[in-house]
Amino acid sequence: MKVHRHQFDAVVVGAGGAGLMAALYASKQVKTAVLSKLYPTRSHTGTAQGGIAAPLGNMEEDRPEWYAYDTVKGGDWLVDQDAAEILAYESIEAIIELEHMGLPFDRTPDGKIAQRRFGGHTRNFGEAPVMRACHSADRTGHMILQTLYQQCIKHNVNFFDEFFVTDLILEDGVVRGVVAIEIATGDIHVFHSKAVLFATGGAGRIFKVTSNAHSLTGDGMAIVWRRGLPLEDMEFFQFHPTGIYKLGILLSEAARGEGAVLINDKGERFMERYAPTLKDLASRDVISRAIYMEIREGRGIGGKDYVYLDMRPETINRFKSAPGGREVTPEYLEQKLPDIIEFVRVYLGIDPMREPVPIQPTAHYAMGGIPTDVDGRVIRDERNTPVPGLYAAGEVACVSVHGANRLGTNSLVDLVVFGRRAGRHMAEYCKQADFAPLPPEPEAFTVEMVERIRNGTGEERVPIIRNELQETMQTYVSVFREASGLETAIEEIRELQERYRHIRIDDKGERFNTDLLEAIELGFLLDVAEATAFSALNRTESRGAHYREDYPKRDDENWLKHTLIWRQDGRVTFAYKPVVITKWPPKERKY
Repeated sequence: MKVHRHQFDAVVVGAGGAGLMAALYASKQVKTAVLSKLYPTRSHTGTAQGGIAAPLGNMEEDRPEWYAYDTVKGGDWLVDQDAAEILAYESIEAIIELEHMGLPFDRTPDGKIAQRRFGGHTRNFGEAPVMRACHSADRTGHMILQTLYQQCIKHNVNFFDEFFVTDLILEDGVVRGVVAIEIATGDIHVFHSKAVLFATGGAGRIFKVTSNAHSLTGDGMAIVWRRGLPLEDMEFFQFHPTGIYKLGILLSEAARGEGAVLINDKGERFMERYAPTLKDLASRDVISRAIYMEIREGRGIGGKDYVYLDMRPETINRFKSAPGGREVTPEYLEQKLPDIIEFVRVYLGIDPMREPVPIQPTAHYAMGGIPTDVDGRVIRDERNTPVPGLYAAGEVACVSVHGANRLGTNSLVDLVVFGRRAGRHMAEYCKQADFAPLPPEPEAFTVEMVERIRNGTGEERVPIIRNELQETMQTYVSVFREASGLETAIEEIRELQERYRHIRIDDKGERFNTDLLEAIELGFLLDVAEATAFSALNRTESRGAHYREDYPKRDDENWLKHTLIWRQDGRVTFAYKPVVITKWPPKERKY
């Protein structure tokens, strides 16, 4: 196998919003490369629909303190409050910066950035919903991705598109670079660097029904996990309440922000029972559980396992659920929600202006991930000891600004705020650091893995193992969990890991070998699933998106703490670190 060598001060792995923002800021000071297994504008940030939050107060009075409180409350008090305050206060500057870069936000009649309501965002510490989500129709993530990519090109960031990173070079506790496969040729590339930032996104493909693209296989999480570093709060995986039935394709809560409501088989707006104040704009974990409760109690549509998202203008007007109780028309919704409406027409073959839409919760977002501080530095233990030269940002990271449950729009704010902070800090680190020498054969692990998979003669097949993993996770590690099911999941994951050792692929070639790439990704999925299931079994309480039917209460006395999980010598171990509380002590969440 051909091996190529490169040297950059900073290497960013992943070209979504967090990676591009970090690269943009790092490149202003040091030589920076971005490695992405996709063409950058195909990154998953582009699928984010509804908005990016900032307390601009353009439509209604708003304040950063209210936003920070909502983030803490939405995360069920597992949010580190110093991170939440940074998010809330720096979001204003970040949004204005994006505007000045050329992002085409929707506008108010007087030319200000338009804002809409979103789940869990309130005024005056939970009093009522507030318009906080800045938006560009329902294509906000797409616009952010395009804008940041243009800026990176303008600032001469070095891109290596369709390079699949497989390993982190970490010697004596110091980062020395990464190893990647060039998809077009099959060649191995060693990137020698002073610093590495992972921005590889989530791992929703561990589940059967997910909003995540096929590329979201937990690469960054699994790579650092294999190098002996911990993952944080992996038990917390958010299910978005409104995925298209069976497909999981996301219908943003921007629809509910414009007045759409959730309806059961009896035609009831059932969220009035579960969240009397915020109703259909309660936090995602609350609504996802409410949907499953309606289905369990026989009020799914036609007795099946879905309910309706009703965005018909006559329904919105009947319930007076649009902001301010205003009358809405099909033309208004077509303007505000063009992609959502088009998705329904394309994937379900129905017109949401005339018929309600079948939806079910879909695996959406990992609150946990690679543990970092507020400057994106990866930490190696419960004492917050940083790993020199290693950074992470975006969904792959756990700051923790999302705690046990992320608020809608906060993923995009996370990307730009903490991506920027990580890029700045990484540049400063690179300016004072030297290149640590590479080990003799830094590519050895990747070469051995590739050859083992390519030349494997076993009887196991990658798609079959992947499907069984996704079924297992969907059945036992979903919205509702309990000990016996989690133990079954762990047992089945361990069996699948053993079967994975005996896989065989058909394509033995080097160029564009997607068989090989999917086999490597399956290994990543198995690792992330193992960490998720063990963490879920370990946390004996219910908090945010982690709901244990055998432990249905939140337990602040024993579990107001972050989980760190390692795999060492084939065994899983845990440690804990306290939640940072600055202003708001825990209290009951009410919606």
